[in-house]
Amino acid sequence: YYYFLRYGDDLRPNLIRKRQGNKMTLDECVLRKHVDCSPSVLWIQVPFFCGQHAECWVPGSDWALQQAKHNLVHQYLVVGVTEEMEQFVALLEAALPRLFHGALHLYQQGSKSHLRKTVKKVMPSEDTIARLQNTKVWRLENEFYNFALDHFHFLVRKGLIEDPNTGQITVRESAFNYEKIKPKKG
Repeated sequence: YYYFLRYGDDLRPNLIRKRQGNKMTLDECVLRKHVDCSPSVLWIQVPFFCGQHAECWVPGSDWALQQAKHNLVHQYLVVGVTEEMEQFVALLEAALPRLFHGALHLYQQGSKSHLRKTVKKVMPSEDTIARLQNTKVWRLENEFYNFALDHFHFLVRKGLIEDPNTGQITVRESAFNYEKIKPKKG
């Protein structure tokens, strides 16, 4: 994201970005303790899933992390990760077939089935990575990401079958059960 703001992406290469022209590397930014790479800028996933309570927006809040985990499990049908987009699309099709029928096929066959890539990205040094990972914000964000990833893998195991020889993904029979809920008369 740091370099995306400076150089844009392959989807809209001519769009002027917020920090375009700023050539400072992430290494330099961290070393100078610039606001663009402060730990609070890393506080992204937790507040999104936490909600609108003021505590959700306090970088490094343990309460916000717990609330985000609770919301992920109880308020969202499926939360995927970009590294496993194909399984995410397959789960959506399996869980909501009326809305996503054929989505997996479109994803697999489509020419636009790629993720946007930042035009230029300089990999950070080990020192920069260590400095960022040594912050409470990064640790909580990473804990949330791993929690989300584990939950996603649980849903994949529950709902999908992948043929080890062909890699073909199919929906597990009876993976998702729907019941009619009738209101109580009263």
